[in-house]
Amino acid sequence: MPLASTAELIAAARSGRVISFPTDTVPGLAVMPEHAEQLYTIKGRSQQKPLILLGAEAVELWPYVQGDAAEFNQWQALTQQHWPGPLTLVLPASGKHPVAMTPADHRSLGIRVPNHPLARKILAGTGPLATTSANRSGEPALQSLTAIAEQFPTVAVLDANQAPQSPDSHAQSGQPSTVAAWSAGEWQVLRQGSIQISA
Repeated sequence: MPLASTAELIAAARSGRVISFPTDTVPGLAVMPEHAEQLYTIKGRSQQKPLILLGAEAVELWPYVQGDAAEFNQWQALTQQHWPGPLTLVLPASGKHPVAMTPADHRSLGIRVPNHPLARKILAGTGPLATTSANRSGEPALQSLTAIAEQFPTVAVLDANQAPQSPDSHAQSGQPSTVAAWSAGEWQVLRQGSIQISA
């Protein structure tokens, strides 16, 4: 399948197809949240592993989580430091996201705003998307959009060459995001990436 333009990719996502695009960490596979089961099928991914909800702006993601005013203040203080960026927060879920995104445990949800202009442009056109790294489960994340297109022929993959690179464009680090979960009033780091979070 030929690589897609940004407009074609947004249209494909809106129609319910799985798409792929670069982020500030590793390239992702993404789909509208209500079609999240496709990501488990295409990757051979265990349903014990939740997906992450990616958005263009933090304001789009807050409705999917819930907490009291003090908790929201702490969460937002952290995101103001590190979003957009390679930090995924796992927070108590509001119940708005489809169960298919978190089959094993619907009580929490990982959310993130990537620091990559192409990714955020696509997300602005689609709304928040269910996402995961672009690879078969248990294999290393694919770093090349061409390799993704070859391994996942049914996925609409962004042709990055068709999108102009802005001066503030960020390259992929190749390193997954830091994942921090909110539990009993403090942060627990589930995966350490480039961002350091203290409990």
